Amino acid sequence: MAGIRRGIAICVAAVLVAWPLAGEWTRTAHAAAGSAAPAAQQDGIRVMLDGKPLSFTPAPIREKGVTLVPMRPIFTAFGAKVTWVSETRTVFAVKGILSVSLQADARQAVVNGEKVALDVPARLIDNTMMVPLRFVASAFGAKVRWEAGTQTVFIETAESLEREREAAEAGGRLTPAQIVELNDDRVVMITTDTGQGSGVIVGSRWVLTNWHVIDGSDSGHVILNDGTSVGIQGVAAADEDADLAVVQTTRPLGIAPVVFADPDSVRKGDRIVAISSPLGYRNTVSEGLISNFIESGGITYYQINAPIDRGSSGGAVFNEYGELVGITTAVIRDTLASLNFAVPAYYAEPLLGELAANPPAASSVRFPGRKLPDSLAGASNEEIRELLEAKFGGVQTTKGLATFTDWTVTRDGEGWLVMTAVINPSFYMLYAEDASGELRWWAINLATEMRRMLPDVNLELIVYYSRTFNAKPRGFAPDDVTYLGDGEWRVQYEVLHLQYMDKIHLSDIL
Repeated sequence: MAGIRRGIAICVAAVLVAWPLAGEWTRTAHAAAGSAAPAAQQDGIRVMLDGKPLSFTPAPIREKGVTLVPMRPIFTAFGAKVTWVSETRTVFAVKGILSVSLQADARQAVVNGEKVALDVPARLIDNTMMVPLRFVASAFGAKVRWEAGTQTVFIETAESLEREREAAEAGGRLTPAQIVELNDDRVVMITTDTGQGSGVIVGSRWVLTNWHVIDGSDSGHVILNDGTSVGIQGVAAADEDADLAVVQTTRPLGIAPVVFADPDSVRKGDRIVAISSPLGYRNTVSEGLISNFIESGGITYYQINAPIDRGSSGGAVFNEYGELVGITTAVIRDTLASLNFAVPAYYAEPLLGELAANPPAASSVRFPGRKLPDSLAGASNEEIRELLEAKFGGVQTTKGLATFTDWTVTRDGEGWLVMTAVINPSFYMLYAEDASGELRWWAINLATEMRRMLPDVNLELIVYYSRTFNAKPRGFAPDDVTYLGDGEWRVQYEVLHLQYMDKIHLSDIL
């Protein structure tokens, strides 16, 4: 995208874990359930509470069309206090003025003193009290939906239903906090072997991100909001022109996907909320406006003033209704204007439509891989110079883009490959000290890759500060100053010197 520096960089459901039962309860339940024949467990039954997956041990089962789950995690998920009475094999759950009790194998439950008939009673199975999920959810005022195709129970709590009602009364608009509550778990952090970015869940195993987040990588992971790491299988679909990619995870994420906004509804001046992982700070929230619409290279970009940074690439931009309008993509640094950019989400819809219609074969879902050759054996110095210029001519730092020009490649009398470059002098003077760590890693990565491609060659990398003046400069070492003629003088000295024999050695660090 001309004129815009893309910040190459780097979300997620809190999983409720079933609590182990106390020792006394376990022994009593085991004795009482000795003759009970457990229903066949159904693999893959999932339970989603307000868009977040619940985890159960043991797993949920289906009996006569009713889903049964372990008592403690489901009551806890609804915010109830749980008590087990082993003598009567009864569980009591209390939340505020609401009380619920179920007795093992009883055909009736009690809600606030009133008896309620059960299609399937609570059961003691393998020392665990399994309770009918729909009954429990309904008792707490929740809405329940069973999706047979995916073997998933969707629960919307009374609190969530109330928020929806309030939003409807307010014309559907949500506060920033409500937008975050709705979507925080749907935004993820992405880490690869080459960098770090953000992503947005758009399907059971699909995460939308920027192409440049995944480009050139061989492996990666999605980091969910609770810190769970899920492997990335590869890229399922991509639009490199729009800088978008859909990556496929190694397993279902168990999180409801985002809802896309109507692209015709997006207007200049609309309020937005951005969620991304700048500098690795997972699921950071910022808010702002859609400041403008920018055309570049045949792509329309949303200019936004919600703060983003390196690592935000691939993050989400939501409208006031909690719908996805864009993917955070780029920033222009060193300006007070907060010039940030997002790719409109509608560019991803053809990718998702094609994936839904024609899911890719597993063999075609893979990483882009390194764009460097496997070997440089037999390559000329000029070919190596061109590769260095193309692949290592810049590095994005927290202080902006550091560029390296005037590359030379020679081989000395001892067979060493000697590489030299000149760092942008303005960047060096203003930011080199603060960005020294990132520049070190750039040099180490360059040397490591070159050694991979030339395993038997000793390497030397020298980076210079170089600048010309129209008068003889003062205060520099004599050897650093050269008269070029016609009243011009050049100051040049080493700022970084790396050697790679059996080990890497760095000196003259900026």
